[in-house]
Amino acid sequence: MLIGIRNHEDYMQQALMLAEQAFEEGEIPVGAIVVANQRIIARAYNQTERLNDPTAHAEMLALTAAFDFLGAKYLPDCTLYVTLEPCVMCAGAIHWAQLGGLVYGASDENKGYTQYHESIPHKKTFVTSGILALESRQLIQSFFTKMRK
Repeated sequence: MLIGIRNHEDYMQQALMLAEQAFEEGEIPVGAIVVANQRIIARAYNQTERLNDPTAHAEMLALTAAFDFLGAKYLPDCTLYVTLEPCVMCAGAIHWAQLGGLVYGASDENKGYTQYHESIPHKKTFVTSGILALESRQLIQSFFTKMRK
């Protein structure tokens, strides 16, 4: 499902609020939402520290919540909004979910999936990047600056 560009920022703003919550809880500040029929059906943020689970990325948790909400194992009519470019693990999950769309904010030059192979998401998944990238990047940078003190 393609969503008009004017809505991308609104949805990404929701993901950013979740990333801020992660920041407050001492988690790497990444937030994600899943949208179906212009309605948010799942929300999540990184919880690797809280759950003591290195796979508890915002994307993984949001996808799991969306599967549960819809009672489906594929999400072709859904779009995932995430504040940071997904890692290879999350991009693989996006592939297996047959997600309709992926919209992310800041690129991840260290661990983002595009550093390995740009076609990891499903071939039918449309990908849009750079939505509220500056805000997303600033939040990540603030977090790591705070952690180094």
